[in-house]
Amino acid sequence: MPAERLMPTEESQDLIELTRSIVDKELRPAVAEIEASGRFPREVFRTLGRAGLLSLPYPEEYGGGGQSYEVYLQALEEIASASASVGVGVSVHALSCFGLFTAGTEEQRQQWLPGMLSGEQLGAYCLSEAHAGSDPAAMRTKAVRSGDEYVISGAKAWTTHGGQADFYKVMARTSEDPSTGSGRGGGRGISCFLVPADSPGLTADTPEDKMGLMGSTTATMLFDDVHVPAERRLGAEGQGLPIALAGLDSGRLGIAAVATGLAQEALDVAIAYAKERETFGSRIIDHQGLGFLLADMAAAVESARATYLAAARRKDAGLPFSRQASIAKMVCTDNAMKVTTDAVQVLGGAGYTKDFPVERFMREAKVMQIFEGTNQIQRLVISRNLAR
Repeated sequence: MPAERLMPTEESQDLIELTRSIVDKELRPAVAEIEASGRFPREVFRTLGRAGLLSLPYPEEYGGGGQSYEVYLQALEEIASASASVGVGVSVHALSCFGLFTAGTEEQRQQWLPGMLSGEQLGAYCLSEAHAGSDPAAMRTKAVRSGDEYVISGAKAWTTHGGQADFYKVMARTSEDPSTGSGRGGGRGISCFLVPADSPGLTADTPEDKMGLMGSTTATMLFDDVHVPAERRLGAEGQGLPIALAGLDSGRLGIAAVATGLAQEALDVAIAYAKERETFGSRIIDHQGLGFLLADMAAAVESARATYLAAARRKDAGLPFSRQASIAKMVCTDNAMKVTTDAVQVLGGAGYTKDFPVERFMREAKVMQIFEGTNQIQRLVISRNLAR
């Protein structure tokens, strides 16, 4: 049951319908096999890319779709309603292009961005480290200048598309100044680099064995003296952390949309089951206790959607949206966790089996409260913003 959409233009509505058609034809029939086998569905990303769905929020002059974030996020929600793994991947790809678009020179954008937005390439984002998940300023990965290049050494944990991507947006420390250590202001020694996947010395560790999102490969990326030309540094030395954090504001909106798509799908499955299953001579949806549970689930999905769209409209209008992005990420992912858990409850014993997808939805929702900044970090961001 597709969610209702309020599109600014007829063109936008056509784009959402195209997305839904591609997803229903190319992705939805394959999801169960992808998740059961843990196979990375690269062919799906190529299909989405060739349809222009990997580059929607970027300008047409660089090969993007020229769409507003409001429209892009609704397309992303459609993708995630069929596959959270692919939805997360599309969001991460958009995030991986963000640094080049916002901090790169025009020469850098003209040289690399069209290829990154072509649909044939897939990006990854290397910020977190095993010891510094929520404190990126404490990172230890180093980039040492050597003539007209940098030599990067270290390890980046929890990399979506790790070992599968064609390029990596990498944050690494370029200064050992004590004033640039961990803590507030401690990210002044961090710089941003665009690293090709085939760079010698860059390898992926064994992928993580996760509880969900089996179709999304997550691995630690190992940098063993990886030589990167200085022209692949984005922005000035020391500007890497602001570039990363600015990208996370947009990335959090992506995850909010993905979580909402996942919750919508869980709600749809629960409603369909509740209309068919009968107890005591009535459909279970007609029992008030169950009907009220479904009503709460529907309210959670629609309030989540309204929250991320409100934040997207601020971004599109050029207004500050960092607080709203954190609110959207927190609300949408918390709501997704509740809706998917309640979907299992609606299906009862059947919901606890792999005969129905709701148990998978519940496992997939959990990580959305963790990545792109845990929801505890979102509360910290929001409270600090209010204090200012």
